[in-house]
Amino acid sequence: MKKPLFEDEEFYVNDSGLYVFTAEYLLKRGYCCGNGCLHCPFDYKNVVDEKKKKNLQEAKQTNH
Repeated sequence: MKKPLFEDEEFYVNDSGLYVFTAEYLLKRGYCCGNGCLHCPFDYKNVVDEKKKKNLQEAKQTNH
């Protein structure tokens, strides 16, 4: 039997049908990929575009 790529608690499907990784999964992965993940626990460290990084950080503060 093959192991699934992801466990159920590692992501969810949002209203748009997109897969969203949880903060727990991202922490387990261990690094910021730079894609601006919604639940990034690394404060968007590797997002290259400074304007995008600032907007993501501000949105995260507003939602929490």
